[in-house]
Amino acid sequence: MEGRSTVEVNIGGVVIGGNNPVAVQSMTNTDTKDAKSTLEQIAALKARGCDIVRCAVYDSDCIEPLKTIVKQAGMPVVADIHFDYRLALKSIEAGVAKVRINPGNIGDDDKIRMVADAAKANGVPIRVGANSGSINADFEKKYGRGAVAIAESALANVTALEKVGFDNIVISAKSSNVKEMLEIYRYISGKTSHPLHLGVTEAGDVLAGTVKSAVGIGALLLEGIGDTVRVSLTADPVKEIDAAYEILRAVGLYDGGVEIISCPTCARTKYDLEGTVARLREKFAGEKRSLTVAVMGCVVNGPGEASHADIGIAGGKGKVVLFEHGEKIATYPEAQAVDALYERAMRLLDNKKN
Repeated sequence: MEGRSTVEVNIGGVVIGGNNPVAVQSMTNTDTKDAKSTLEQIAALKARGCDIVRCAVYDSDCIEPLKTIVKQAGMPVVADIHFDYRLALKSIEAGVAKVRINPGNIGDDDKIRMVADAAKANGVPIRVGANSGSINADFEKKYGRGAVAIAESALANVTALEKVGFDNIVISAKSSNVKEMLEIYRYISGKTSHPLHLGVTEAGDVLAGTVKSAVGIGALLLEGIGDTVRVSLTADPVKEIDAAYEILRAVGLYDGGVEIISCPTCARTKYDLEGTVARLREKFAGEKRSLTVAVMGCVVNGPGEASHADIGIAGGKGKVVLFEHGEKIATYPEAQAVDALYERAMRLLDNKKN
């Protein structure tokens, strides 16, 4: 796929836009004032492959803990701010890699200019945008409540920054409606070269949120639209990272890590395939080296169907067959299946050029 031409934006060393890989983001749901808990969550996100993390900065008491978080996070930290321009200024002083504000809700042109000047002086990009809950009233009146009004609301926030000489900008324009979200981003992508932050807002729990995000984010990425993504889930933020990478893998933008393929099971399945897949996914979580692992329900045609996998297992009653590239290697009791496959897989990775 051929991406749209966007300018590069450097977010604390993670460069998005241009020909750079799509960066994966998440947001902490711990209290930012609790630096210890927030850093623990950030460490878990980093271990899973998160590139950029966002923290809500909702009052001035968040600033001192934010300084600690920024210093110890080990990845770029974005300050998420609404309404109070002073929090944006203090967050920039605290060393954040990016701020998320909407000029329309932080005050007059002088306040916007103060934030823009501080960000420019410190090399800090600003993410601006809109969503279905923050439509500019003038655009809603002109275009009706829908995709164009949201898109134009986001672009108006871009214009507000450009008016004061600031152009180090990332744009987001989300909706909880997937079709509307697609229309919004397609519209914006034809109007600007600023990089786009993709997401379906208020997407729901793990099941609904992952499906909506896969459809919306995936469709746009296949069209070459999008420079960084956040899968919004009502769940542990770590699950957002897992979902994001599976979306990137599905559209051909990520071939690292361990891909687990598994059959849907049938009456021939005589072992706990679902539990086996879940345990293997946890064991391989955070692995950056590339490997394809197959977990098949039976030995009738499992190894053959998964012959393209680097390694895999196929189950029988109380036992599994371990195979590599479709060739049977050994047989193990079901209780040893996960550890046997994992240990063999790690040996393959150690001997494999990645």
